[in-house]
Amino acid sequence: MRKIVASDASLAVSARLALALAALLVAAMLFPAFAAEPGPWKLGLQDAATPMMERINSFHNMLLWVCFLISIFVLALLGYVVVRFNEKANPVPSKTTHNTLVEVLWTAIPIVILVAIAVPSFKLLYYTDKTKDAEMTLKIVGHQWYWSYEYPDFGEIKFDSNMIAEKDIKPGQRRLLEVDNRVVLPVGTNIRILMTAADVIHAWRIPAFGVMKDAVPGKLGETWVRIDKEGVYYGQCSELCGINHAYMPIAVEAVSKQKFAAWVEEAKKKFASNDPASAASQVAEQKRD
Repeated sequence: MRKIVASDASLAVSARLALALAALLVAAMLFPAFAAEPGPWKLGLQDAATPMMERINSFHNMLLWVCFLISIFVLALLGYVVVRFNEKANPVPSKTTHNTLVEVLWTAIPIVILVAIAVPSFKLLYYTDKTKDAEMTLKIVGHQWYWSYEYPDFGEIKFDSNMIAEKDIKPGQRRLLEVDNRVVLPVGTNIRILMTAADVIHAWRIPAFGVMKDAVPGKLGETWVRIDKEGVYYGQCSELCGINHAYMPIAVEAVSKQKFAAWVEEAKKKFASNDPASAASQVAEQKRD
C-alpha cells in the first residue's frame, strides 16, 4: 500500500513539473521579455532595434517551433513503443530486422527538415554580411581591454571607450555596462562596420542589433547595421580575450540624424587630440628627450 501511495505521489510531482515546464515554454514564446540591455529573470531575445535582429528573431522563433514539434513527436513515439511493445503486450518478440518504408522515412524526413532550416539560414547569413548602400562607416578596434572607435567619413574623430569602474558609477548608470565614451550613431542610416583587433581576438556584440562579429588581429572584418529606434543599447565582448574580458562593455547611443550632425561637430573638437599617430609621436619625442 505504501508503495502505491509513494508511486502516486511521484506521478503527481512529475505531472506538476511537466505542467510548469510547459507553461514556462509557452510564456517564453508568447510573452518574451524585451530590453535593450540584460536584466534579471528575463526570457527570450532582446527587443529588435534593427531589421537584422528582426530577421534573427523570426528565424529563432521558427527553429523553436521545429524543435518543439520534433520533441513532442519523439516523446509520443517513445510512449507508443513503451505501451505497444512491452513484454506483457508482446510475450513473443518479433524478429523483424528491416523495414524499408521506415528506413526511407527516417532518412528522408530529417533531410527535408534540414533543407527547410538551411534555406532561410543562408539567406540570413548573406543579409547580415554587408550592405551595398552604406551611408557612413564606423571602424572598431579591440584592445585588451577596451574599444577604440573611428569615424573616417567625418574627419579625425577617434576615441577610446573604457568601462566606468564600479566605484565611479553614478545613479542611473549600468554596472559593468556603462562606458566613458559612448558610440553615437544616427537612426535610419545604413552603417558599414569595419572591425579588427590590436592584440588578441575580441568580439563586438550588441544583442538588440543582432550583431556579433569577431575582431581578429591582422584581419579587417565587415558587417553592417541600421538602427530603427533611438535609445541606448548595451553589449559586451563575447570572445574570451584575457583576464579583463568581462570588463570591456559596449554602449551605443542611437540619435536622430540632426542630433548626430550636432554631435559630429562637438566630437571633432573634443577628440581632436586623440589621433593615435600624434600621440605615438609625442611619446617618441618624450623618450628621446
